[in-house]
Amino acid sequence: MTIESSPSDANAPLNIIFESRERRTDASYERELTSHMRTEIGLRQALAREEALLSQKDDLIRQQAVLSQESDHRLLNGLQMIISLLSLQSRASENAEVASQLAAAADRVATIGRIHRRLHSFDGVETFALKHYLEDLARDFSAMLSSERPPRVIAVEGVEITLPAVTAIPLGFIANELITNAAKYGTGRIAVRLEEDPTKGYALSIANAGPGLPEGFDPAVGKGLGMRIIRSLVKQIGGELRIARGDSNQGARFTVLFS
Repeated sequence: MTIESSPSDANAPLNIIFESRERRTDASYERELTSHMRTEIGLRQALAREEALLSQKDDLIRQQAVLSQESDHRLLNGLQMIISLLSLQSRASENAEVASQLAAAADRVATIGRIHRRLHSFDGVETFALKHYLEDLARDFSAMLSSERPPRVIAVEGVEITLPAVTAIPLGFIANELITNAAKYGTGRIAVRLEEDPTKGYALSIANAGPGLPEGFDPAVGKGLGMRIIRSLVKQIGGELRIARGDSNQGARFTVLFS
């Protein structure tokens, strides 16, 4: 830009002349267009690679879903076959005590199948009521333990809360493992409680009577499959696992704190 003025007249208007700093040529336009085309080609290739990866991921997810469904189908078929064999043996046995034990075993296997179906019944849902689910789970376990003498009582107490499936389904598996452990190692009443917690939000606890845990028991170093599953699921939901004595300072209480 150049500014011109008349030296003899201070009031004379200024003449402003704009000058181009660089004269654009056809070659410069062509270079710029070529650069833009190369960039566009690169972006299209990157987009194509991303779409291919997403397609592969979708295929893997579908394959895993099919394999999971096939695995569940085979498991339930296997359980049904075991139930049928146990029932046949029970009816064929001439010993009343043996027949009763075989029938009880068939009932237990059938209950395991119901629990498995219940654990997967909420696949694909967004939210569900946790306490209601725990009550159904407790009824299944009570049926499985009905042959014990004295009968085991599984009581579900506390508040009802509706949770997203991403949190509720792992909690369902955790409850299944903890009730199984309480039935296997404890005695007497099993208490399942769902309540609010002032620090974490909510607490799910399973307590049983009977012998307590060994002195110095540390779930973080436990090698049992059930405890490894529980620790993994608690970590998955960002929760915290606490272990203490059960009611009346008897047995054990496992508590999962979560938000």
